Amino acid sequence: MHPLDNIIWQALTTRHSQFAERHGNAARFTPEVTLFAGFDGDPEEGYASLSKLVGPGETVRLFLESPYEDRQGWTHVGGAGVVEMVWEMESGRPASRPDSKANTLNATDHKEAEIVQLGAPDSNEMMELTALTKPGPFEKRTHELGTYLGIRREGKLIAMSGERMKVPGYTEVSAVCTHPEHTGHGYARFLMGKVMQGIFERGEKPFLHVKDDNMRAIQLYERLGFRRRSLVHLVVLRKS
Repeated sequence: MHPLDNIIWQALTTRHSQFAERHGNAARFTPEVTLFAGFDGDPEEGYASLSKLVGPGETVRLFLESPYEDRQGWTHVGGAGVVEMVWEMESGRPASRPDSKANTLNATDHKEAEIVQLGAPDSNEMMELTALTKPGPFEKRTHELGTYLGIRREGKLIAMSGERMKVPGYTEVSAVCTHPEHTGHGYARFLMGKVMQGIFERGEKPFLHVKDDNMRAIQLYERLGFRRRSLVHLVVLRKS
């Protein structure tokens, strides 16, 4: 199995095992970290095992290879098609890493912007920013999954990016977002470049997930050297 196949299960059983709650052939992240869950092998056994981990009224998010089919004991809350993209080689040469614009801020922005590493004290602000901009789900302790960087102006967190799921040889770039009042300065792309630089320095490849209808983002990521690898089906389920 490729490390990026069944990515949530792979993360929970390898580099993120410290955040895993497991039963049978299912596992989920500690809910305060993220609501993602996964299972390996037979789906019937997987859902049965998952039901032992999730209490009534609790919600989980799964990545499935095929569209979700209704199952007793679960309520379908929502979902979307999600493209998994990986930074890849192009024409036998490494695709361009984030260019100079992604690794520098112009003089005006640099004076006014403070680049910071984010952690527990910033959790509420990170949740507020991601709730506003909706780059993907973000919980109280999601920041514990990897390095998260932010930009502050006048003390306010206005942009961020970081690392989410990790499997051997790969790290996911996630939560790439900018406050609507501060777009147009290249902040998110700058931070994404910084996060990717750290991943490259560890000898790993970046990957990411993006909704399949977000063509603007997909085209941007392709310009940065990412290539589409697969389509997965995000499903949000509530335990009945």
